[in-house]
Amino acid sequence: MDNAKPRTLSLSQRGMSFETFMWLFTRLSALAIYALVIVGLVGALIMGARNQMNFAEVMRWAFNPNMYHVQGTSVADLTPWGGLFWKLTAIALLFVTAAHGVHGVIVILDDYIVKPLYRQWVRFINIAI
Repeated sequence: MDNAKPRTLSLSQRGMSFETFMWLFTRLSALAIYALVIVGLVGALIMGARNQMNFAEVMRWAFNPNMYHVQGTSVADLTPWGGLFWKLTAIALLFVTAAHGVHGVIVILDDYIVKPLYRQWVRFINIAI
């Protein structure tokens, strides 16, 4: 038993294939989604939402930092909420979650589609969408 070979390969022996890249993308995009939601939540709490919004409104802001979500609340000053930073945060969250979701659909469909030609078509259609 002491002569058993290790079952893992180094990165140089594995190579960087498309599947490895997509596996890494899935993990990093999930971390990016968590980070962007935490930034939105902390930003909302710093800008006074803890006193002027209920929990549902704060969570809505955290998952979609859009100035129009704040207009329906009792927040008096809306100018900090409409800044460039929050617009870029909302755009980044939208793109990262969309890419993460499309890749998830592709992975699920790969489990059920066995013909390589059909897999390529389904991947192409999902990425095009």
